[in-house]
Amino acid sequence: MDPLQPPLLTRRVRVRGLVQGVGYRYACAELARSLGIAGWVRNRLDGSVEAVLQGHPDPVERMCERLRSCNPGARVEALEISEVPEPAPSFDGFEQRPTA
Repeated sequence: MDPLQPPLLTRRVRVRGLVQGVGYRYACAELARSLGIAGWVRNRLDGSVEAVLQGHPDPVERMCERLRSCNPGARVEALEISEVPEPAPSFDGFEQRPTA
């Protein structure tokens, strides 16, 4: 690990509101890729969207802030962000996963 690079952060995010059927997962994946964030996003059976975000602190924090407005067709009512404890799994790229 490069001592000059900050450690990677891993966050689990649950987004509630009108976030399914409006392209939210696609917008989330595009935003993550543009910020250099790895992880995944998926719909949940309860109507929410869940994501795991992994990257350097600044881009992860920026993404968490932008999840409220990354898709103009969505209506985000709640955003729950939690830290994934170490050792977190390592991700290569960002993907959309099937509903769980």
